[in-house]
Amino acid sequence: MKLFDYIFGPLIDRRIAAFQNDLITRHCDEVSNIYRTMRGWRHDYHNHIQTLLALVGKEEELRAYLLHLNDDLTTIDTVIKTGNVMVDAILNSKLSLIRSKKINVNAKAAVPQDLKISEIDLCIIIGNLLDNAMEACERQNPEDAWIRVFVGILKGQLYISVSNSMGGEIKKSGKTYLSIKRLNSHGFGLMRVDRIVDKYGGYVNRQNEEGVFATEVLLPL
Repeated sequence: MKLFDYIFGPLIDRRIAAFQNDLITRHCDEVSNIYRTMRGWRHDYHNHIQTLLALVGKEEELRAYLLHLNDDLTTIDTVIKTGNVMVDAILNSKLSLIRSKKINVNAKAAVPQDLKISEIDLCIIIGNLLDNAMEACERQNPEDAWIRVFVGILKGQLYISVSNSMGGEIKKSGKTYLSIKRLNSHGFGLMRVDRIVDKYGGYVNRQNEEGVFATEVLLPL
């Protein structure tokens, strides 16, 4: 065991460090994107206030502007509300970052309040699946890139489906898919998903066809 640690220990440590650094980088990207979005809202809010002040005394124009503003706010409400606060946080931060990269995304999610599955484990699964989908889309023309997300109940189990467009070849080691961007970490994110699903006696199915990669996860409730 000591010989194994001596020979392979430094290599494993480097790969784990690279994986952790990648996690931190992605988290910083997500937070930065949220800050940019908030600054945009602040700028828009300031402009709306100025316009409303200019319309004081002009009741019909003011009413029309408020109705138009209400329609705009309804249109841009892209916040996902799953019923679980932690899942809401991870989903919305990832989806916000994906949209900022001009990737077309469609997401529907509902999570039961009473979960036997650890919320942290569930967030790790969702986060890693979305990270891998986003990486695949970043290697394509944004106009052609898309991601579809669904989380819900299927036959009494929690069902998670993430599919995305892709270009190029899928990298595999045996039957294991590798994350292209993080080959040096040998798909640690995918391995974490597999281990968590296995812990709960769940099921993972990954499929790839020409131009599409899809992952399905079933977790017992």
